[in-house]
Amino acid sequence: MRSIEVISIPVTDQQAAKQFYLKFGFNLMIEAPFQGGANWIQLSLPDGGTTITLVNWFPDLKPGSIQGFVIKCDDLDGTIKELAAKGIDVGNADNTPWGRFATVKDPDGNAWSLHGSK
Repeated sequence: MRSIEVISIPVTDQQAAKQFYLKFGFNLMIEAPFQGGANWIQLSLPDGGTTITLVNWFPDLKPGSIQGFVIKCDDLDGTIKELAAKGIDVGNADNTPWGRFATVKDPDGNAWSLHGSK
């Protein structure tokens, strides 16, 4: 094993979630028909690495249940300002001994933690 390739993010409305994640800064990699009328929607951050899929077909994976995934930011304050300018609500940056963190929630309540040292 080498790395985590794809993380499933449970959502209620795939299209609304896709629009949020595009505004948030992800890039659309692929959108294709999947099972049961759903789409396979896979997105990545600009520098690549682990990708996400917006899923609604895992019955035990409830929308809003994802918490604690961390996105590294070179300039946390700049990222917060950029997201706020796009209309994305970001929580206050909290200082911890291991860095500064601010939380962003998608339309379903899945929470992402932005991490930066400055």
